[in-house]
Amino acid sequence: MRGLELPSQLLAVYLLVHLRYVGMMFSSPVFTTPLTPVPFRYIFSVALTACSIGIIETESIPMIYFDEILFIGILCLRELVIGIALGFISALPLFALRVAGEQTGTTIGFSMAQVMDPSTQQETSILGQLHFLTAMWFYFRWNGHLLMVQGLIETLKLVPVGQLSLFPSGDLQLGQWLQTLFVLAMRMVIPFYCALVLSDIGLGFLARTVPQMNIFVVGLPVKVMLGFMVLAAVMPLIMNVVYTQFEHWLEFALSVLRLWRP
Repeated sequence: MRGLELPSQLLAVYLLVHLRYVGMMFSSPVFTTPLTPVPFRYIFSVALTACSIGIIETESIPMIYFDEILFIGILCLRELVIGIALGFISALPLFALRVAGEQTGTTIGFSMAQVMDPSTQQETSILGQLHFLTAMWFYFRWNGHLLMVQGLIETLKLVPVGQLSLFPSGDLQLGQWLQTLFVLAMRMVIPFYCALVLSDIGLGFLARTVPQMNIFVVGLPVKVMLGFMVLAAVMPLIMNVVYTQFEHWLEFALSVLRLWRP
């Protein structure tokens, strides 16, 4: 085998696999919350790399690439991009829940009440944060984090390390990803829209029959109360929808990553 000597070869392969895990750990919203410190995420990626390094066939990696600094940079960037793509694309249900929570909060009048989101360190809607934290709880409850790690291990077989294919060979289907994101979010928000449209019709009828009543004063608490009632009714259904999406979008992410296969 040309290129580096044996200890350096093993170290180079370990580095490439490690960068793929680092990309996933620092891009997926499952692992990027401040509740998981950066040193822990990095040490965890080191441990996962050590556990999965045995499935790599070092004989199939052209080690001659590691003789040039440019080739080393391309290889490292490729592995980092693959990890980021897996962590970002497979987390679509979590992003959809956040968007649905934002739209729900705007609909029932909670858009003015903002809280600090610990995952992004930015102000966000209360209901958006509620949806996201609930989804995170169920994500760990359903072992979604283990599915993501297993998916990254599968990429080591589907997309071998040490190849100079920096750019994908086809369409990444990001348009389909964004379309499904908003469609999934709208499926979660439609019950709130329907309930609040009916409440607006009822308030309008009440304003015509009882003109002495201040509808603007009465309407806001009615919408808030109705919104919470609908939220309590549809939240289990929303979680069932999300449960069916986790494995599907992990498979979609793996199909996208096949485009980096030489």
